[in-house]
Amino acid sequence: MIGKLKGVVDAVGEGHAIIDVNGVGYEVQASARTLRALHTGETVSLAIETHVREDAIRLFGFTSEVERAWFRTLQTIQGVGAKVALAVLGTLSPQDLANAIALQNWAAVEQSPGVGKKLAQRIVAELKDKAPALSVAGLNVPAASLKGASAPAGNDAAAEAISALTNLGYQPAQASQAVAAAMADFGDGADTAKLIRRGLKELAR
Repeated sequence: MIGKLKGVVDAVGEGHAIIDVNGVGYEVQASARTLRALHTGETVSLAIETHVREDAIRLFGFTSEVERAWFRTLQTIQGVGAKVALAVLGTLSPQDLANAIALQNWAAVEQSPGVGKKLAQRIVAELKDKAPALSVAGLNVPAASLKGASAPAGNDAAAEAISALTNLGYQPAQASQAVAAAMADFGDGADTAKLIRRGLKELAR
């Protein structure tokens, strides 16, 4: 199984990119968000999810292990296949998706192409307990291996705040919801300490 590809972006299509690895071009399907970050001629390193079928081998590429984890997790929901999972990740960043799930904001998920109201509601309901773990997992994983790209500071701060509240004894789902509410007020620029303080206020209500 292919778990990672490092090479040069040879071409970027509507739903895929060609990554040249030592003269071999791999067709990698990716979300719209990931494809927008790829530029022809640049060297990239992508986390790869390999799907093997009798008639085909499909490669899905992600700029972080956390995004790949979300891709896998989304497909545990009935009605969500690879195409819909990519659509969701193309519309919402992993942190935005975690926040939407924590706040049970199905309307944000519904903005994804191919996702209706019922499916969006099912996604946020069934993933409520899994989202905090995935958010914290992002703390120690470099977001992008793309040339010149880096994770927004808010992502790290949110993950650190969730981890801190969890260490204080709060349930991961509670901590995630409190931090998501804090981020909704402060925005992505909030630091960890500010998110923790506001999160504690939310939890004390």
